[in-house]
Amino acid sequence: MGKINEIYEVEVTYKRPVLSSMKKVISCEDAIIIFKDLITEGKMDLKEFFLLALLTRNHHVLGVAVLSVGNTNCTTISTREVLQLAIKTNSSAIIMCHNHPSGNLEPSQNDIEITRRIKDLCELCDIALLDHIIITSEGHSSFIERV
Repeated sequence: MGKINEIYEVEVTYKRPVLSSMKKVISCEDAIIIFKDLITEGKMDLKEFFLLALLTRNHHVLGVAVLSVGNTNCTTISTREVLQLAIKTNSSAIIMCHNHPSGNLEPSQNDIEITRRIKDLCELCDIALLDHIIITSEGHSSFIERV
């Protein structure tokens, strides 16, 4: 069987980018530019992508992650992965984004539910969910602008 008293140590490290090289998100449009750099024009209408921007307290971008690539009408994300990335990067805020290949800018019931779940979980960890943006090749829809 192995040693009963053996202890496994977990060490978490992280080095943020140099502040002067980090983009800053001041508006929804700033976030959209960053997200659209990751979903090429030729793939925007092909399949769903779910992206996460990780931000400092002053909204400098620590990084952007592609959390999921789905099919033409859905993608699946893990709330655990959202929080793991935010905590691992010591983020103070996040912005979520996904595309709708159909061109429909209305959030689905699933979009609304996952946003509420992640917002609640972020609040427990003192991380601000600043927005959840839906993008298409024709435009965008912001959860914050809808409220």
